[in-house]
Amino acid sequence: MTETSKTRVVVGMSGGVDSSAAAALLLEQGYDVVGITLKLWPQDCVSRAEDKCCGPQAVMDARSVSNKLGIPYYLVDEAEDFQKQVINYFAEEYKAGRTPNPCVMCNEKLKFGTLINRARQLGAEYIATGHFARVEKHPQNGRHVLKKGKDPRKDQSYFLFSLKQEQLARSLFPLGELTKHDTREIARESHLKTAEKEESMEICFVPDKDYGKFLQQAKLVQKHKGDIVDVHGRVLGQHDGIEFYTIGQRKGLGISSPQPLYVVELDAVNNRVIVGDESQLDRDEFVVERCNWIPFDPPPESFEATIKIRYNHPGARGTVRPQPNGAARIKLDAPQRAITPGQACVFYDDDLVLGGGWIRR
Repeated sequence: MTETSKTRVVVGMSGGVDSSAAAALLLEQGYDVVGITLKLWPQDCVSRAEDKCCGPQAVMDARSVSNKLGIPYYLVDEAEDFQKQVINYFAEEYKAGRTPNPCVMCNEKLKFGTLINRARQLGAEYIATGHFARVEKHPQNGRHVLKKGKDPRKDQSYFLFSLKQEQLARSLFPLGELTKHDTREIARESHLKTAEKEESMEICFVPDKDYGKFLQQAKLVQKHKGDIVDVHGRVLGQHDGIEFYTIGQRKGLGISSPQPLYVVELDAVNNRVIVGDESQLDRDEFVVERCNWIPFDPPPESFEATIKIRYNHPGARGTVRPQPNGAARIKLDAPQRAITPGQACVFYDDDLVLGGGWIRR
């Protein structure tokens, strides 16, 4: 392969082991690799952890890996877009009584939106990330399909369900066929400083998992009193804002009751937190909206699928009935606990992602 005929790929570098290994693999496969870190957070980040995507350590690690691999590296400031597309969405969803999924939004709008545009400017045909997922061409209709990563414990296809055809067509996932163990080995063999780096499972801008504290510190939400009521509307106590609660929550309600009570609904219109017993968390029917269909468009009138109602949910069998307005009705074979409005709901046929949408209240 001559230098000029090499295909250029922009790799999104987060400063972690996965994106580092992805860059090393692509280089080994003969691609012309360029590293980019999207700087997503303003300098005065209220919760900036040293090693998170907004921390200086992440940038230093990504730059060090790029130097070691001998690839060009760019730091691109996308803080304004991140604030608009991800942080504001995060706050607005909580205010509306929904529980947001910022990682899906960040992937769709920034990593596979902004980054693809940057790649074009740099003359790159593809972008690549360290996600554990796979993209393939559908043998019959030629559409780009998304599949689970080979390592079931690390699969991240759930967070990518909203990617459109043109985004999937330009995306490479070098780790799709690998396990986490393989990934560390690749980083070790390339002598990358991120090889032994711990991985973070929390939302990058809320490192201590305290969403309420973050929303207040960032001045996105203010405390406002309202009633905690039971399912019959009886007032049991007071809350400081529905933003500080999620469906299924049991602790921290500040009300006494002979049997355990759980948050079963958040009523934004009337500023109420509705609580009930455990059985009231179980549902077998709900609606999702703003659906994205991957292997087909339009989708069939109805189909059976394994349905994941949150990232760490094992999936439950059920029937999906797409509606003409971009929504879909879901009927599960067995009720599931704490189906949470605002969360992504993703449909699978074995390891193939059929599509997904956002759970409606």
